[in-house]
Amino acid sequence: MPNSWSPFSYIVTNLARFIRPNEITFSGVNSSMPMLACLMAKRAYDWDYIYINVAGGVDPEPSSIPLSSSDPVLAENTASIFDNEDFYDLCTRGRMDLTFLGAAQIDGEGSANNSVIGNWHSPKVRLPGGGGGAVMLPTAKRACTWRTEHSKRTLVDKLDFRTSWGGFHGVVTPIAVFIKRDGRLALESWNPESSLEEVKERTGFTFDASQAKPTEYPTTAEIEALRSLDPHGHFERDAAVSIRIAAHAAP
Repeated sequence: MPNSWSPFSYIVTNLARFIRPNEITFSGVNSSMPMLACLMAKRAYDWDYIYINVAGGVDPEPSSIPLSSSDPVLAENTASIFDNEDFYDLCTRGRMDLTFLGAAQIDGEGSANNSVIGNWHSPKVRLPGGGGGAVMLPTAKRACTWRTEHSKRTLVDKLDFRTSWGGFHGVVTPIAVFIKRDGRLALESWNPESSLEEVKERTGFTFDASQAKPTEYPTTAEIEALRSLDPHGHFERDAAVSIRIAAHAAP
C-alpha cells in the first residue's frame, strides 16, 4: 500500500523537492508552507544546503516551529543574520539559487500578479504589490510559488497586472506540479488523487503535458520529517487546503 498524500503534504513536500544540494535557498514573509518545506528538506534528505529566511536566519536551528514565517525564532542558533538588503544583494549578484515567493495570479509564462484583481484604475481587489519579489523574481536563478487553490482564477491565461518580470521556475498546487520548460510552464506531474484531465480543466492557460506523470508518493523520510515539524497538525488545519474547489472559488 503506497504512502498517501493530503493536499497540505502534497504542496509542502513538492516544494521541498525543488531544493537541491549545496544551493542557497530563501523563504519569505507570509510563507509558512515554504518555511516548512525548507526545514523539512534539512531533515528528510541526506544532503545539505544553505537556508536563509526572511527573519534573517542563515541555517537556523529553531527551538520551536513558529506559525509565522517571520518569527525571530527562525534566527536562533544561526550562522549569521541577514538584513533585507542582504537578500536583495545576494540575488542581484547572481548568488541566490532558489527563492520561494507568493503570487495571487500566475500565467502560462510563470509571470506573477501581486498588485490588483480587475482593472488597475478600478480594481475589484487591491493587493499588497511586488515588495521584495519584484527584485528577487527576476534575479534569483530559480523561483517557485504555490497556490492552495487550483482554479482558472489563480492560474490564468492573462494576468490582470504583471507585477514581476522573470517568471517562476516551478508552481505547486494541491493537484499539480509545474516546471518552466522552453519559456512556459509545463506540467511535471499531477496528484494521483486527481487526473491529467482535471488539471487541464481547472487551469486557465494551455500547457505541455507530454512528459507529465502521476507524482511519486512521499518517502518514509519525507513523511517523518513533515510530521516532526507539525506533529499535532496545527499548520495543516490552519492552511485548510482542499484538493477540490470551493463553490465560491469557481471561475
